[in-house]
Amino acid sequence: MRLDKYLKVSRLIKRRTVANEACDAGRVLVNDKVARASYDIKVGDIITIQFGTRELKAEVVTVQETVAKNDAALLYKLL
Repeated sequence: MRLDKYLKVSRLIKRRTVANEACDAGRVLVNDKVARASYDIKVGDIITIQFGTRELKAEVVTVQETVAKNDAALLYKLL
């Protein structure tokens, strides 16, 4: 699954366009490397998102195309 879509489905970022813009700006890292929105996410990848001065780190636990809003947090584990 594409990185921008994973960020939206997991609700780490609310909208796919915002996720795409964050990737283009270099604010999203996967395994400590700047990742493009088209990067193929795999289980075990570490995603780091930089929100201004804050930083969010999450490990990919599972990859699913669709998920209920209440179950979105089960897709990742915060580090």
